[in-house]
Amino acid sequence: MEIQSAFNAGVQGFQRATEDVNRAASDIAQNTAVNRNAEQELQSQQGLESANTTENTATNNVNAVSANQAPAGLTESIVNLKVAEVQARSSAEVIQTADETLGTLIDVRV
Repeated sequence: MEIQSAFNAGVQGFQRATEDVNRAASDIAQNTAVNRNAEQELQSQQGLESANTTENTATNNVNAVSANQAPAGLTESIVNLKVAEVQARSSAEVIQTADETLGTLIDVRV
């Protein structure tokens, strides 16, 4: 394997990790905003008294299901963020190793 191709592979891996971090951060921000909005809606609905308690119970059940689905997406995004971190670290090590190998080869030839 050529040193240049190892260096390029490390750089490409690092770029992919950066893209994955940006995507995961965006997903986390969106999930947080959705959760905050769902909580505000639930609080406002609980504050309002309605004559039809069956309707309120159905609405609260729908909101509870929506609130329970959001954390799963949040958990997945956090895991993706951690995976991207490991990928970035690994790619940085590949780049560093390729750089050290190139330095060793230059020292040997001089």
